[in-house]
Amino acid sequence: MSSINLPTEFKALFWSQDYKTLDLNLDKKTIIVNTINYGDLSHWKWIKSFYGDDIIKEILIKISYTELRDRVRPLAELIFSISNFNHAPRSTN
Repeated sequence: MSSINLPTEFKALFWSQDYKTLDLNLDKKTIIVNTINYGDLSHWKWIKSFYGDDIIKEILIKISYTELRDRVRPLAELIFSISNFNHAPRSTN
């Protein structure tokens, strides 16, 4: 586990058991995606200060377009300068 813990304000963004076991380094994708989807501006500011724009942008570009809620995607695009999300390919079957 990381010596720095996720602030208690983040507890509402995760299942209580998940929150207790999150590792800031190993679980950064989960933390970032949940924060973008369900957090408020103060949560976003915290992840920006902890992880930095480059790491957040790298994760958001790699995840599937559908992992982000429709209503937060435009703001994430703006704040993290994302011009293109990863769209999952459609099945040809």
